[in-house]
Amino acid sequence: MTSGAGAQAETTGGHGTLRGIVLKIVSVAVFVGMQTCIKAAGDVPAGQIVFFRSFFAIFPIIVFLTLKGHLATAFVTKRPFNHVARGVVGVGAMGLGFFALTRLPLPEAITLNYAQPLLVVVFSSVFLGETIRVYRWSAVAIGLIGVLVISWPELTLLNSDEGLDDQEVLGVMAALAAAAISAVAMLLVRNLVQTEKTATIVLWFSSTASVLSLLTLPFGWQSLTPIQATLLILAGFCGGLGQILMTAAYRHAEASVVAPFEYTSMILGVVVGYFVFGDVTSPGTLVGGVIVVAAGIFIIWRERQLGLERTRTRKAALTQG
Repeated sequence: MTSGAGAQAETTGGHGTLRGIVLKIVSVAVFVGMQTCIKAAGDVPAGQIVFFRSFFAIFPIIVFLTLKGHLATAFVTKRPFNHVARGVVGVGAMGLGFFALTRLPLPEAITLNYAQPLLVVVFSSVFLGETIRVYRWSAVAIGLIGVLVISWPELTLLNSDEGLDDQEVLGVMAALAAAAISAVAMLLVRNLVQTEKTATIVLWFSSTASVLSLLTLPFGWQSLTPIQATLLILAGFCGGLGQILMTAAYRHAEASVVAPFEYTSMILGVVVGYFVFGDVTSPGTLVGGVIVVAAGIFIIWRERQLGLERTRTRKAALTQG
């Protein structure tokens, strides 16, 4: 869910920052709408959901790029294999996430996805050799404790005979696996944004995911009712629109300012889950969610502080030179 990383913030003072925050909150609401449509569609195979989410997301993105005059060059790349690799990993994460979404209460599915930015920190250290100081390691540890609080009731069922047959248990396991794989996808995106435009990354991913999801056809796609088809098509459009809004948000304000508003999805998830699906959020999910959100916001704040330190160091070096 998270691809505006390549966009440079075009801050224009307070008005630009406020516009970026508003766009971010609207994008979060649209993504929650996408998840609501998918959950409302019922028990549909994950690969089939991935196809609808990816294929129909392309249309609003193409319209937007056409209006901006950027469509002609959007697909141009010298790194097709990197895009395909990102697509393969992203499809795995998306499929597991949608599997979890169809088996868990909406607030729980949304909140467990917050493990992703925590795992990005871990994987950045393990795979990229990035230096992670004690502050961020502490935040990651606390955040993962929050994830454990949310998922503990289901994970304890694994000791019983019926554990692996329980759909919520499978949903929690899928959500955690999706968060881990999605963190790997974010590392691949980090690499791509060094040379690729945001539009190129988004279009290549949606196209690759659409093709790869078709490979799941032999594994049990099902006939959809008109309502299910409409909901999944709408989910795809929401996905594409949410991507556009999120990218625009990061162009109007710095990432460290905009990113914390991702967590408004927890509030929206609780409200929509209750009024649309009758999901009553458990105390464990609320407590764990607050812990994870606090850890995530601290990591974002710490990143901002380190960024300011690096800027000051560069300026001092230039002055001395």
